[in-house]
Amino acid sequence: MSTMGLTPLETIAVWAVLGVAILGLLYAIFLRRQILQEDKGTREMREVWEAIRQGADAYLNRQLRTILPFIGLLTVALFLSVYIVPPTPEAMERFAGRSENEVRLLVGLGRAIAFLMGAGFSLAVGQIGMRMAVQGNVRVAAAARYSFGDALRIAYRAGTITGMLTDGLGLFGGTVIFMIFGKAAPDALLGFGFGGTLLALFMRVGGGIYTKAADVGADLVGKVEQDIPEDDPRNAAVVADLVGDNVGDCAGMAADIFESYEVTIVSALILGLALTAITGHIEWILYPLLVRGIGVLASIIGTYRVKGGPEKSGDAMAAIFRGYLTSAAISVVLFGIVAITYMKEVPGGWWRPFLSTTAGVFLAILIDRLTDYFTGTEKAPVQEIRKATNGGPATTILAGLGVGYESTVWAILVIALTISAAILIYAGVPVRQFVESGKVPSETIARTAFVLYGVAMTGIGMLTLTGNNVAMDSFGPIADNANGIGEMAGMDETARQIMTDLDAVGNTTKAITKGIAIGSAVIAAVSLFGSYITDVTKIDPQALASGIRVSEPVVFVGLLIGGAIPWLFSSLAIKAVSRAAGQMVEEVRRQFRIPGIMEGTVKPDYARAVEISTVAAQKELVTLATIAVVTPVVVGLLLQVEALGGFLAGIILSGQLLAVFMANAGGAWDNAKKTIEDEPRNLEANTGKGSERHKASVVGDTVGDPLKDTAGPALNPMIKVVNLVSVIIAPIIVQYKGLSAVTILIILALLAVLWWAISTSKREAEIVSTSAPAVAPAGE
Repeated sequence: MSTMGLTPLETIAVWAVLGVAILGLLYAIFLRRQILQEDKGTREMREVWEAIRQGADAYLNRQLRTILPFIGLLTVALFLSVYIVPPTPEAMERFAGRSENEVRLLVGLGRAIAFLMGAGFSLAVGQIGMRMAVQGNVRVAAAARYSFGDALRIAYRAGTITGMLTDGLGLFGGTVIFMIFGKAAPDALLGFGFGGTLLALFMRVGGGIYTKAADVGADLVGKVEQDIPEDDPRNAAVVADLVGDNVGDCAGMAADIFESYEVTIVSALILGLALTAITGHIEWILYPLLVRGIGVLASIIGTYRVKGGPEKSGDAMAAIFRGYLTSAAISVVLFGIVAITYMKEVPGGWWRPFLSTTAGVFLAILIDRLTDYFTGTEKAPVQEIRKATNGGPATTILAGLGVGYESTVWAILVIALTISAAILIYAGVPVRQFVESGKVPSETIARTAFVLYGVAMTGIGMLTLTGNNVAMDSFGPIADNANGIGEMAGMDETARQIMTDLDAVGNTTKAITKGIAIGSAVIAAVSLFGSYITDVTKIDPQALASGIRVSEPVVFVGLLIGGAIPWLFSSLAIKAVSRAAGQMVEEVRRQFRIPGIMEGTVKPDYARAVEISTVAAQKELVTLATIAVVTPVVVGLLLQVEALGGFLAGIILSGQLLAVFMANAGGAWDNAKKTIEDEPRNLEANTGKGSERHKASVVGDTVGDPLKDTAGPALNPMIKVVNLVSVIIAPIIVQYKGLSAVTILIILALLAVLWWAISTSKREAEIVSTSAPAVAPAGE
């Protein structure tokens, strides 16, 4: 392990954190064995499940082939990036006795390998988590025949497997990099965070387009035009829809939260190293790792508080929230113990880092409750949308838009208050001594470093309960798929009602975790913003000596461009869903015209629908990722480093507001639809499935689908990709100021790449094959 002046006790603590990471992975293996021992139900249920499993596996394998060349190209670019600027003083100190070129080689290899490790871990979390969700859904359906409590337990613990993978791999990667590189860890940590974030962007975009193309097509033709139930086996898009729940919500969301977990560790360690350089206290670096270790243990314990009774109904949301609060309480108590015993010597006192992390836990709980209010079936906003369905699709859409707009205001205020809390917590830290000793140029810079560390620790605290968060998210698609299996396999009404209740709760838990993911994205982005300023100052102390001044016209230009990027990104993602959904609608309509389909005597061609979603999703993977990677490079080279800071501020604010709006509006529309579906069917009274109110709610739901499951969630990793690219290229921009002929040629080439990405994204995908597995309806 790298020597950083650690005491024997600190060395043991670091190894203990690594051990806790491994414990989380072992717990995931333990839960996997538990889940696989559960009953898979009847032959009809297993046939539907096999169709979903084959479709999901085929999609993920094809996705991997699409993104591997792009990953390879960026690995080479990251390795070469260290040769453009001199090694950092920390890297020279870590590898003392070696020449500058040898240090460059070691740092370049470390960054490239860490990038691959982050990408590989993110991929593993998404793919393994999705496969375990698929294994869980049929077992939830089987358990629902007998017990609400067993169905809840299986669904939640199947999701917890993904949560423990996220906890274990994220903590393992960050700890190992710190142990190897010591003070030079930021160079490798940036690669680690970038790899995880980029893979999350791929999986979020691809999975989101896949699932919503199928969902919109299935709902509009099946429910609205043909008046048949959701997940009816006569609907050609039904298997693609069920597959999409897994590749979008399980694989995509798991990778998304994993990269948030990675990035908060990266930013906390980078800023902790900066404070260590200022104060001489290494505790700033180790405390984030210890906090993360506590979170893994607390999440494991909280899992066992999520349970229901043997009866046929229960309150799943209350059980899940009980487990969440249990983990939160354990975490806060252990934070305090660690802070009192280990952080007592740091400047400002132990209570400041303790309050920062605790504020993060409370921020997660506040976002949880806030999202539950705006998307929960019994709450006023969803009931307002339900009432608006009396006026038809237009009033339904207007009511949902209003709910989404209001929710994003409260979410941004909660985050603003949290950041303000970090400012207040560190306001009284004595910093004059560090200025007088020459460790830092001014008191303002020193105090800013403390505040940014506090913000980073808020992010660490917020994602302390990542195991619970991911379990809550995976619970949604697992319950949804179980409900679909029940419909297609013709299960009895009692079991269907259990699964419908779990499905409705799953919609809310998905919305909650989206809210937490978006909030953590903003906190992580602000922390990375601090890392950006720190890295620029290392190369040129005068580059941002006056801060990032919005009053400067060129900085304001950067702010405007940054604010526009989330809207461009969302536009392209939603248009991709619209084009693919249009193809899906035509395909499902075509198949309904085939004699025997509606009578159930002829099976639909499920493979064709699966292929439409698959091809549409693959087409957008590289193009949208290219926009996120290339845009900050162009802005930085053209407008320089301060304007790039303005660009980052614009993208953080605009992206946060837009993402929360889309996630909550979509979730509210979805649950409003479900409240109407739970009504007794009476077409004369305009209630229940098939009524005009139901059709209006389906239209609202289909409008919200690409917002809440494609564009909104994809903004999280997009914001962090842009931030990480900016942090990586900042030293290069500072080193090579001005517009030389070479720089102009590079800018023109990158603008051409952006034009290609945007124009390619706008073209309609061509469906040329039906390579996806053909599957038969249940019972055939």
